[in-house]
Amino acid sequence: MRTSDSATDTHCPYCALQCGMRLRPEPGGATVTVEERADFPVNRGALCGKGRTAPALLSSRVRLTEPLVRTHAGRLEPATWEEALDAVAEGLARTGRSYGPDAVGVFGGGGLTNEKAYALGKFARVALRTSQIDYNGRFCMSSAAAAHQRAFGLDRGLPFPLEDIPRTGCVILVGSNLAETMPPALRYLTELRANGGTLVVIDPRRTRTAEQADLHLAPRPGTDLALALGLLHLIVAEGRTDEEFIAARTTGWEQARAAAMAHWPELVERITGVPVPRLREAADLFCAPESAMVLTARGPEQQSKGTDTVGAWINLCLATGRAGRPLSGYGCLTGQGNGQGGREHGQKADQLPGYRKLTDPAARAHVGAVWGVDPDSLPGPGRSAYELLDALGTDVKALLLMGSNPVVSAPRAAHIEDRIRSLDFLAVADVVLSETAALADVVLPVAQWAEETGTTTNLEGRVLLRRRALTPPPGVRSDLDVLHGLATRLGVEKGFPTEPEEVFEELRRASAGGPADYSGITYARIEAEQGVFWPCPEGSVGTERLFLDRFATDDGRARFVPVSHRDAAEVPDADYPLLLTTGRVVAQYQSGAQTRRVDELNAAAPGPFVELHPRLAARIGAVDGSPLAVTSRRGRAVAPARITDTIRADTVFMPFHWPGEGRANSLTNPALDPVSRMPEFKVCAVRVEPA
Repeated sequence: MRTSDSATDTHCPYCALQCGMRLRPEPGGATVTVEERADFPVNRGALCGKGRTAPALLSSRVRLTEPLVRTHAGRLEPATWEEALDAVAEGLARTGRSYGPDAVGVFGGGGLTNEKAYALGKFARVALRTSQIDYNGRFCMSSAAAAHQRAFGLDRGLPFPLEDIPRTGCVILVGSNLAETMPPALRYLTELRANGGTLVVIDPRRTRTAEQADLHLAPRPGTDLALALGLLHLIVAEGRTDEEFIAARTTGWEQARAAAMAHWPELVERITGVPVPRLREAADLFCAPESAMVLTARGPEQQSKGTDTVGAWINLCLATGRAGRPLSGYGCLTGQGNGQGGREHGQKADQLPGYRKLTDPAARAHVGAVWGVDPDSLPGPGRSAYELLDALGTDVKALLLMGSNPVVSAPRAAHIEDRIRSLDFLAVADVVLSETAALADVVLPVAQWAEETGTTTNLEGRVLLRRRALTPPPGVRSDLDVLHGLATRLGVEKGFPTEPEEVFEELRRASAGGPADYSGITYARIEAEQGVFWPCPEGSVGTERLFLDRFATDDGRARFVPVSHRDAAEVPDADYPLLLTTGRVVAQYQSGAQTRRVDELNAAAPGPFVELHPRLAARIGAVDGSPLAVTSRRGRAVAPARITDTIRADTVFMPFHWPGEGRANSLTNPALDPVSRMPEFKVCAVRVEPA
């Protein structure tokens, strides 16, 4: 690899913090080192181990550096780029000719830049004419997005910058282990408490984050909705609602209040396992200060009722006047690096660039004009992520996949692996030979974060610029090059440029006037201002804090949505008496396709494990470190026992970063939220026994 002569300011390739970092070439230019960037306001120089070691992925020792094509003998063998692109174009076109355009699917990733996500959505709808496109961000914060839209009329992860968190009076953090998933963000909670604020953490495990809390509530997995309703019941019963705010800035309160009042504290205790006095303490901590926030993550969102669960927490904020005001509000902690921008610009099944609805005639007309196509030629909404994966090999015969590893990351993963294997044709563009790429007919080696320029949108809605610091190795091309080459072969000669800034300029036009309006954002502004917050129409300074004057609904009022508790799709029974919940560990990321190739991270987290309480361990005869078999209705996983009193006795926990025997997603339930289509990763019924 070749580096520039001077250091390059850029951003981490991992989570949605998108921490600022500086890459500096080492003598000889063969490698780069990571330096802190104290000037970047999100992480203020702090980096976790993943960010510090990210340059290890740039080594040709761990990555793909030439295209691979599967031979008649069944082996992946090196090929030229021309051979590989010809094979992909022919495989996709052949399927479309034989079965129709919707027999061709496209699956994207929440780590793709805005430019690549935009180009991928355009490629699906213009070059392939297929409706069958979605992305793994559906598995990230789709329930929160749906609840945002219902209540506020606009979905942005945080409606305020992270810097507001230490200045509020109380934070309720639901289903997030920031200390391990976003370590540099933990300082905001530490500063909150140092400033006299309080922290309530809701998690079935006493995580490193929960240990920082003034109050930790450990509900039974799958009962977060009841917990939120119980808190709202208490606040109503004690006369602590903000009636002036409710009357002036909301609608639907009477129905939402009636639904909450059906969840009295003693009932909620029976459902959740959280004692009534702890519920009252949480309500007191939330209502006592003038300002407060609720922040959710995957815990309450990755459920078959995730949209309603988030909606219940939003109702709590609205009822107490803790939304649309300074230092208050509901926010979602986006997980993937560009999970926010990835769905705003067209790789989600039902959306066009600018967060426009694919079913809106005006949106289709606007985007069609930018793309130079007849709006009527644009296909309608397709399947959501899991439904698309489940249809592989039957309705969807060929798949182009970029930046995702569903063999490890999808729920009911063994079934999804079988579906992928049944495809007539699979092409994967990735930086490493992931477990999914290893099944492909063609594998395309693409450039990484430090080798290409592009924008991402972090969890605050701050649009950031990653600058190219290195030249990719010979044999590696960018995703934009791939889409250009494929579109040309499919007969679309124009419309797929390879220069990121040219793509971004088109994205600006396509998003103009939409809910996620980027038309006033330029590369120059991003660099000069340390990122620009959307919405940012042409001529705007950007919108750092949303909803202070009005919500993004037609009448400017937030919407209460009445919700009621319902059980998880699967509850324990005699055959499967325990609950499984899943999550991450600090040294690995998502499906582990990249982090498992970094020696330092593997040393810190070498493999999967099953976390269980000592009482459960004694009952089943488990020994710390010995193999345990965890079985659900969908599959079986085996991993060493990790016995700890930091988890509920009726619950076991597994991290989901590993393939093979310890694959946690062999167990998880694909039951879908009816609104967001989010699978129920966070709760399913299992039995556990020594292997």
